[in-house]
Amino acid sequence: MPGYELFGAQERKEVNDVLETGILMRYGFDGARNGVWKAKELEQEICNTFGAGYTQLVSSGTAALTTAMAALGIGAGDEVIMPAFTFVASFEAVLSVGAIPVPVDIDDTITLDPKAVEAAITSRTRAIMPVHMCGGMAQLDELKAIAAKHNLLLIEDACQAIGGTYHGKHLGTIGDAGTFSFDFVKLITCAEGGAVLTNNEEVYAKCDQYTDHGHDHKGKDRGADLHPFLGYNYRISELHAAVGLAQVRRLGEFLTLQKRNHSIIYNTLKTVDGLTFRRIPDPAGDTGSFLSFFLPTEEMTRDAVAELQAAGIGGNFYWYDNNWHYIRKWQHLQSGSWMNRLFDEQKKQILHYSNQAFAQSDAIMSRCISSLTSLLWDEAQAQERAGKMAAILTRVITAATTPA
Repeated sequence: MPGYELFGAQERKEVNDVLETGILMRYGFDGARNGVWKAKELEQEICNTFGAGYTQLVSSGTAALTTAMAALGIGAGDEVIMPAFTFVASFEAVLSVGAIPVPVDIDDTITLDPKAVEAAITSRTRAIMPVHMCGGMAQLDELKAIAAKHNLLLIEDACQAIGGTYHGKHLGTIGDAGTFSFDFVKLITCAEGGAVLTNNEEVYAKCDQYTDHGHDHKGKDRGADLHPFLGYNYRISELHAAVGLAQVRRLGEFLTLQKRNHSIIYNTLKTVDGLTFRRIPDPAGDTGSFLSFFLPTEEMTRDAVAELQAAGIGGNFYWYDNNWHYIRKWQHLQSGSWMNRLFDEQKKQILHYSNQAFAQSDAIMSRCISSLTSLLWDEAQAQERAGKMAAILTRVITAATTPA
C-alpha cells in the first residue's frame, strides 16, 4: 500500500538537491536556493498529474482538511456531515474551525450512505464531506446531487484514495475542494504532508494565505507581505516536498503493482462461498490499496481475524474494534474529552450527534475485514497469501454453517 515501501534513488536525489542548498523552508531565501523550489514544483506536478486547477501543500492531511474548510468559509455553528467510518482527523478538522461534525451511517460501499446524508440535513448544515476510505470512492453522483439540491458545499477527504478516479476524474478534484494526506503510510508519502486541491482560484488564494500566517505572498520581500486574513502555520518544508515530488512521479508504477496484487487476492477470495465484497461505485477507479470483504456474521468475522493473525498473515484490519477509524471507539469525542473548552451550544450539539445509534454501520463494520495490498509482493507471494487466506476463510465459514 504505502509508497515508503519503494523509497529509493529518486527520492534521495530530490532530497539531496535541497540539502545542497541548505534552504529547508519553502518560502524566501531566493538567492541562496540556486533555483531549487521543491514545494512549488510539487504543487505543479500534483496539478498536472491529478487534473486540479490549483494545489496548496500543507503539513498534513489534517491541516489540509482544516485549511479547506476555512477557505470555504465553514465556521462556528456550521454542521458538516461525515461518515461514521473514517479516520479521527476528519472530525478533528471540523472541530478545529468551530463547526459541528455530524456523523451518519455508511452503506456497503463503506462510505457515506446518501439516504443517511439526506436525512441528516438541517438548517445549520453547510457541507457534506465524503471520505474515500481504503482506496475506494464514495457515491459522488448521488452526493453531488444532494449538495446541489440543498446548496451545500462538497469537500472530498481523499486522503486514503490518492490515485483513485471516479468516471475518469481523480478523487479530490470533483468537489468544491479535495484533500490528500502524504503521511508515511499513504500511497504517496512526504513522510509528513498534505494538500488541498481545488478548481476555484479564490479558494486557492485563501488556502495559500491561511497556511502561512495570512501572508499574501504577492511581493518579493516576505517581511513586507500584507495579511488579508488571519492564518496559521501549516507550511510544508522543502525536505518533505522533495520526497513527495519523487513519489508523485512514481504514482503510475505504484498503482500498477498495487492493482496487480489486489486482483490476485480478489480473484482467489471471490471463490469462497459466503464471502461478499465491498461495493465500489466505479470499479475501474479503485486504487486497490485494500480489499474489503464481509463474512456472514460478526462471530465468524472475529474468528477469521483471529485465525489470520495466528497464521502470521498480517495487514487484516478489523475496523469495528479499531480505536482510530470507527465511531464506536471515539470515546473522547462522545464524552467531550477536549483540552480546550468549547462554547456550550457547540459542545451540546457535538455530544448529541456523536452519541446517536449507528445500527446500520455497526451491522456492516462488525462483519468487515480490510486486507491491505503491499507493493513489495511479487505475483507468487500474492498468490500464496491469497491461497492461505481463502483456506482460513473457507474453514471459518464452513465450521459456523455446518450443523453439529
